Amino acid sequence: MNAMENFRQFEAGPDPFGRTWKVEFKWLQTAISLRHSDTVDVKFVLQEEETRAQKTVAMPHIDLLELSKKTGRTMTDAWCSRLAALHLKHMIETGEDIEKDLVTLSPAELAEYDAQLQRAPAHAT
Repeated sequence: MNAMENFRQFEAGPDPFGRTWKVEFKWLQTAISLRHSDTVDVKFVLQEEETRAQKTVAMPHIDLLELSKKTGRTMTDAWCSRLAALHLKHMIETGEDIEKDLVTLSPAELAEYDAQLQRAPAHAT
């Protein structure tokens, strides 16, 4: 399943140990209320056999606004969730930052994931 098509439930992997993870979207919310941070946070639950983990991908609100303006994309929950899902997929496949429960994306990472979405088959945003 492609995270760009269905960010709510997909598989990612294999990870560096050969495992494939089932990923479930839990929520998206503005982190001002959570961590006093001006980010959009997207939380996922990962499951692989008996192993379960939670990961939150934080995206600075100002960076999302700038990217939205630059690309002409409307900033929607689905767009933000897809960007976060692509980063989570990257984390799983490379093992990068996988030990962290919370990761914050850089403007360059956001731009790269948006470019991947632009190249993907059409989907609802």
